[in-house]
This record gives sequence, structure tokens and C-alpha cells, in this order.
Amino acid sequence: MPASSDLAELSTLRSQLEELARRVEAVADRYEDTPDSQIASDLYSAERTMVSARRAVDKAIAALDDLARS
Repeated sequence: MPASSDLAELSTLRSQLEELARRVEAVADRYEDTPDSQIASDLYSAERTMVSARRAVDKAIAALDDLARS
């Protein structure tokens, strides 16, 4: 599979991770100051994991982009 196809796929995945993280955070915000604040805590943890995954995809995109240029 050509690097350009992989870059396009990773770019799409990156965007999806970013959107999912935003949506999870929005739900967490609704539970932050409630008796169910543990739900918010769990969701914020999930959001941080998604942000970390997005950063890892960013690194892969950069590495693949470098590879494609060489």
C-alpha cells in the first residue's frame, strides 16, 4: 500500500480520535459537578487516552511523511 494511502488513512483516524475525545469530554463535563462525578472521572480518563492515541498517530504521520519524502 503506498505511503500516500496510509497517510490519508492515518489523517482520517486522527480526525476521528480528535472528534471522539471532544464528544467524550462533553459528556464528562455534564457529570463533573454531580453525585455521579465518578462517571466524569472515568470519561476524562478515556478522553486523555484518546488524546494520547492522537499524539501517537501524529508521530506516525510525521514518520511516514518523512519516509515518503526520502
